[in-house]
Amino acid sequence: MQQDKHPSYHPVVFRDRSAGYAFLTRSTASGEETIEWDDGNSYPVIDVEISAESHPFFTGKARVVDTEGQVAKWERRYGDEAGKDEGGEGGS
Repeated sequence: MQQDKHPSYHPVVFRDRSAGYAFLTRSTASGEETIEWDDGNSYPVIDVEISAESHPFFTGKARVVDTEGQVAKWERRYGDEAGKDEGGEGGS
């Protein structure tokens, strides 16, 4: 690895304020603010808008897509036209 070409890879705390959740990981990102972690060390902290703790997909609050409604919508739009193509007019 060449020196002075790669960014610093160091421990950073990512904090999701909406869920009250924080986790320590390694990253090249850095923050102005620092936070004291459970191990007694101080780490830079980066506030994020959404994480696995607050994302609707991971929390089970995701919107359920009505697949039957989507099929009916497609048939309303293209159902008649698709049927005409299958019947086939002319040709040999």
